[in-house]
Amino acid sequence: MREFNEELLSFINASPTPFHAVAWMAQTLECRGFHRLEEDEEWMLIEGQDYYVTRNDSSIVAFTYPPCAEKGYMIVGAHTDSPHLRLKPNPLTTSAGVKRLGVEPYGGVLLNPWFDRDLGLAGRVVYLEGEVRKEALINIERPIAMIPSLAIHLDKEANSSRSINAQTDIVPLIATGEVDFEHFILSQIQENTADLTLLAHELSFYDLQKGSFIGVNDEFVASARLDNLASCFVGLHALLETTYPMMLACMDHEEVGSETHVGAAGTFVEETLRRIAGPDYGVLMRRSLMVSCDNAHAQHPNFPSKHESEHAPQLNGGIVIKINSNQRYATSARTQGRFLQCARALHVPTQTFITRSDMGCGSTIGPITSTRLGVETIDVGIPQLAMHSIRELAGTKDAYGLYRILMQLGDF
Repeated sequence: MREFNEELLSFINASPTPFHAVAWMAQTLECRGFHRLEEDEEWMLIEGQDYYVTRNDSSIVAFTYPPCAEKGYMIVGAHTDSPHLRLKPNPLTTSAGVKRLGVEPYGGVLLNPWFDRDLGLAGRVVYLEGEVRKEALINIERPIAMIPSLAIHLDKEANSSRSINAQTDIVPLIATGEVDFEHFILSQIQENTADLTLLAHELSFYDLQKGSFIGVNDEFVASARLDNLASCFVGLHALLETTYPMMLACMDHEEVGSETHVGAAGTFVEETLRRIAGPDYGVLMRRSLMVSCDNAHAQHPNFPSKHESEHAPQLNGGIVIKINSNQRYATSARTQGRFLQCARALHVPTQTFITRSDMGCGSTIGPITSTRLGVETIDVGIPQLAMHSIRELAGTKDAYGLYRILMQLGDF
């Protein structure tokens, strides 16, 4: 279990953006014998072979072939994106003698923890080399920016009632001297930038602090992007180790609603399954099971009343099964029963989560994918604290427990 969590943290450290996460997963799949497919080419699938395909280099679907004739696929779904600060298209500004880079919050980001952090920058760049348009991933793994807090001497309400303005308060500073932003970005691709022209970018700031084990007995892991790269990692390793026909779908843009061509509401997974199944697509969906894996809210020890008392997951307490009567989660009694049967056979603990009746409920790719595909679905996840913070906290036992269940669930 320690080795499993160490590799999980290594994956997250190497994946500051969805582009980097998909590249890491694709490389791992190829090392394990998976063949890359291209969406714009004809597929000639061979029985016994394993495959993967990407879209936009930020979503990935991997699968064994063929599906089980009796039970279809066990489909594991997760998402590659996390809330963060995205660089604006024309980001460079000056204020009080300092050069700054304007950012836009992506998703439901918790803003307070972004102050006073060493920030790196990573993502995708589109540029011209001469007259040829190219793309590149960059990752500036050194502290090039910080968002300094306002001193308490100048804000006596800082510890009581201060709010954060996303436009004016969250602006990373990068220099006092002149900055050629285009040259700086292109120099991350190659040293001589004379023949390069920046066209566009999708760049995000991220915390340079690496993931770590926390606690007197190392019972916790702390890292950025546990939500939801932890589920991507667990699903990937289950796919690599299972003997049952399985598909892994890790989708981008969940944190902003999934309604894009690379999100769960798009056509990516459906089109992949239709190319696999042909005219038997409907039958395949009736026989398959979707496991939507997205981290769950553990009960916060400092705010215990924020949870329904009988449905309050705890760190290292087991995999969380998410249920919502208004279908914000896609779990049914049937899918819950199948999942529980497997967990109990493996002696892996589980927990149940529902939101308090007087509070709003988030959602996952589960209901979206279930609607799109018409497949029975269950929503599960590992419990965590500080969700959507720049640094999140989870237990060391739970990800490994989910991995064990996903490896065996197809047999139940």
